[in-house]
Parts: sequence; structure tokens; C-alpha cells
Amino acid sequence: MSVGGGSLSGPDSRVETISRLAQWRIDTFGPCSYRRSDPFKLGIWNWYLSVEKSRSVYVRLFPEPGRLAKEQPPLARFLLRVSWAGPPRRSTVSPVYEQLLRSSDDFVWQVDVMSHGRFTIDVEFLDLRISTNNVTEPSSSIWPNEGMVQSVASKSTLGCLSRMLTESIHADVTINTTDGVLKAHKSVLAACSPVFESMFVHDLKEKESSTVDISDMCVDSCLALLGFVYGTIRQEQFWKHRLSLLAAANKYGVADLKSCCEESLLEDISSGNVLERLHVAWLYQLEKLKKGCLTYLFVFGKIYDVRDEIGGFFHHADRELTLEMFQEVLSVWKPI
Repeated sequence: MSVGGGSLSGPDSRVETISRLAQWRIDTFGPCSYRRSDPFKLGIWNWYLSVEKSRSVYVRLFPEPGRLAKEQPPLARFLLRVSWAGPPRRSTVSPVYEQLLRSSDDFVWQVDVMSHGRFTIDVEFLDLRISTNNVTEPSSSIWPNEGMVQSVASKSTLGCLSRMLTESIHADVTINTTDGVLKAHKSVLAACSPVFESMFVHDLKEKESSTVDISDMCVDSCLALLGFVYGTIRQEQFWKHRLSLLAAANKYGVADLKSCCEESLLEDISSGNVLERLHVAWLYQLEKLKKGCLTYLFVFGKIYDVRDEIGGFFHHADRELTLEMFQEVLSVWKPI
């Protein structure tokens, strides 16, 4: 078996991507025995899929040859799925692979069962790392994107703000959470949030008592919120508390934090969380996340993966959201 001749590109060579999922739809294999997709971007690399047909079907995944793949080769953890439109609808799923990928010779998946007609190849990247030749230096994941959150804070004042928070320098407001007390600064809170500003400007109890009660956050989540406000938040801290941070950002009008949370939640949509993410998107009016979830479910056909949960979701979902989901079904439905 070798990768060689045949048709390398065609009208159905385009690969669609969303979040960590790539999907290649092939309407017909035709008389050729080999086909390669157009390049698609995931992470920092351009990728190709290829499929070769002989007694079995062989699917390959590899990065675009070049300097990047040579100097910063991807160490990928992923799985593949081949699905046939049917009827009946059928699919076969690969094991989870973790492999260093430099060229088309590094990985091939043999699919022994193959149906005729239109089929789809899905690649779901569970992790992508930049491989390193230094055995003492661990490879670093490109997800989550560390620069996204920290770039929001002003680097020039980061050190001073960090000391103000951690050492309570001239702190003038007490924050009561569900399980602890924190100290902060009215001016900093007011500068980042119109809600906090209103508390301290108008004759409200927060202004008079210099106390803010945040009864829907634990002390760790509130520390993460203050960490974002003061520019000291760590990526793992943001990742752990992002749903609580989203709720706080919506409540207190911290637009930049809300945007960061939406981008983060959009980044790792999967069949295991897409319905929860869709509910969160509806609850907090996150149009980009909502569109991403609907696209994942209906355009990429992942609604079949959540068929056991979808009944309970519709039972509790808002009527307008349910209507929007049915409209999405109609927009992508094509009679056979």
C-alpha cells in the first residue's frame, strides 16, 4: 500500500472545521482509488486527510509538509469516525490515537467495513502539542490559548495591581462570598464594572458599609473574578471557574470577561457538553457560542451523538430556543 497517483482534489475536497473538529464529506469516491482533501487549519498547522481504496479503505491524517512540520511537529491525540449517510445511517470509530505526525507515512487507519455512496470522515482532536526534541522539556499544549486572557490585562500595571490585591494595600471594600471574605478596592472594581460603580456612587448600602455581598460565588471563584479585574488571573484558574466567571461577568457587566468566557467555551465543544453549552449560550445571550453549538449539532451531524439526551433537553428548553433549533434543522435538511 502506498500513497501515490489518483485524483488529489475535486469539488468535494473541502474540509470544514469548528472548534477541534474537522469534517470531510465525500459525495462519491468515483473510479479513482485515492483522494486527498484540501488543506485545513487546526491549531498552528495546515492538515490534510487522504483516503485510499483497495481491499480495505485506508485513511491518513498528516500535516502540510514544510518547515513548520519539520521544526515544530505536532504531537496529536485524536480519533476518527467514518459515517455513511444510509439509509441506514452507519459509522465506525477509531481508537484514540496519540502520535507524532510529520508526514503522510506516520499514521494510517484501516477501515475494513465500507459502504457505497456518500460518506463523511470526522477527525476530533482531543489535544495538540508542539513536540520537542529535549527530553527534559515537556511538550506544551496549544490548548487552551494562554494569551487570550492575559492579553486583556495591562502588562505595564500588572505588578502593582497584583500587590494591591494580594497584600490588601489600602483596600477599602470587603467582599462576602458564600464561604469566605476578600478585600479589594472600590476604584478598581468601579473602573471595570458599571454595576460596582453604581454601588459606590449612589447612596446604596454598599457605599455606606463598604461591603459587597456576592452570595452566588465561592471564595475561589471570586478570587478568579478579582484576578481578571486586577490582571493577575492564571490560565488554569480561568479554565476551572469559567462558568462562574461568565455568570459574574453577565451580572456585573464586565464585557471583556464575558467575551473571553464565550471564546473559551466555543473552543472545546464536544458531544458531551454541547447541549449544556447551548443552554448557557441561550441563558447569557452568547450568539457566537449558540451558533457554534447549532452548527456542531446540525451542520456537522452530531445531533445523532446526543439522541439519548435530546428529549430531556427539549423538555426543559425555552420555547424560542427549541424553535430556533428546528429552524436550523430545516436550513440544513436536504431530501435524498
